[in-house]
Amino acid sequence: MDNSSIGTPEQLRDPDFTPPIYQAIPLGIQHVLAMFVSNVTPAIIVAGAAGFGFGSGSADFPELLYLIQMSMLFAGVATLLQTITIGPVGAALPIVQGTSFAFLPIMIPLVAGKGIDALAALFTGVVIGGLFHALIGTFIKKIRFALPPLVTGLIVTMIGLALVRVGIQYAAGGVPAIGTPEYGSLLNWSAAIVVVVVTLLLKFFTRGMLAISAVLIGIAAGYVYALLMGMVSFGGDFGIAASWNNASWFALPLPFKYGFEFSAAAIIGFCLMAFVSAVETVGDVSGITKGGAGREATDTEIQGATYADGIGTAVAGIFGGFPNTSFSQNVGLIAMTGVMSRHVVTWGALFLILCGLVPKVGGVIRTVPIEVLGGGVIVMFGMVVAAGISMLSDVDWNRRNMVIFAVALSIGLGLQLEPGAVQHLPDWAEVLMVSGLLPAAVIAIVLNLVLPDDLTAESVKEVSGGMSGHGTGLKGKAEAGAANV
Repeated sequence: MDNSSIGTPEQLRDPDFTPPIYQAIPLGIQHVLAMFVSNVTPAIIVAGAAGFGFGSGSADFPELLYLIQMSMLFAGVATLLQTITIGPVGAALPIVQGTSFAFLPIMIPLVAGKGIDALAALFTGVVIGGLFHALIGTFIKKIRFALPPLVTGLIVTMIGLALVRVGIQYAAGGVPAIGTPEYGSLLNWSAAIVVVVVTLLLKFFTRGMLAISAVLIGIAAGYVYALLMGMVSFGGDFGIAASWNNASWFALPLPFKYGFEFSAAAIIGFCLMAFVSAVETVGDVSGITKGGAGREATDTEIQGATYADGIGTAVAGIFGGFPNTSFSQNVGLIAMTGVMSRHVVTWGALFLILCGLVPKVGGVIRTVPIEVLGGGVIVMFGMVVAAGISMLSDVDWNRRNMVIFAVALSIGLGLQLEPGAVQHLPDWAEVLMVSGLLPAAVIAIVLNLVLPDDLTAESVKEVSGGMSGHGTGLKGKAEAGAANV
């Protein structure tokens, strides 16, 4: 892209610069396309876990359309809060908001097999968790010390590990197909593999927007393949034509559509995960200002971004939308385009809002075969795990940190794999424990704060079969490099 045609170098680094509208609109839509699939995927996964998603045959399946619609609409609204701002709410930076994967390990146990009856408690938790998230903005700078890379890397890795099973289930045919001859068929897997292969080819052998939108284009290729193979059709009750015709051109969201119900598990879960989301936003804001303007983010920007995260989530929850957070894909896109203008992202936000108000868009999305979506989420959730491991590479892997990581991972992952181990707990506590995420996070945070720094090599080898490891993290590598100079 020839940035000189958009503005001077000084203008491109200025968040308040407004490019010509004919340039700003396509640039803004680029930001939306880079996060579009990730934004609507949580709604599809929650509906599937609740029992009214793809292939369920549930009478409530049309509710999925509404959840998709709300995901788009309130991602746009939350993005507007970041770019336009309302008082202290918003960073006045080109931040794109979207539905967060981080909350899925909390939401899935909350709704598992309960249908739309579970959504009242879920969205009540979203509202209260969002308000708590906004409160975090008042002291976000003071709690960052409690969430070093050891903790955040572990949490992000656990999020990915909790979700990879979903990707495999989708690629094989979806949860409703488990136990049938069709589950795991070559046809199902072939559709998922087409998506994975196209995504990888675009990621590694193209540049610019093709590479950034690789997952979206990969799913489009898988959709075409599914059409050719008869996995989806134009006609029939569940075909493309029926889904398009049955969806209206315009619809407004309904406040508290699913009711209002207090659930201790939902409220505690969403409030605790708000810390993780807030720290993620701090990292994204810092990445945007560093990559786009060559400077550090100010306290006001970080605080405003956190306020917008929380308020955007709370408003979304009122209307049936899921928790919002800043999207990391946006950081790389700004670094690539070199355009720091928040008004460019405002156009992207308006595009998302328009999509959210037109149910026909969601009507088309819900015709995507579950196997095709599975190929996309295999890549996306695998990347979540990889992102967590990347964060852990910054850790100084001394013996103390190894033990903290070992204990937190063992308990968190173990509870995911064997949920029956906590069946005698109260229902609300059982939901929080079987996610595995919150136990791991709490254990890692507490141990990191209270354990002394010193731990002998012998005490580690005693419990590791002699495999104590030799990783030093980036800090150790830097020190080693300096010593060799």
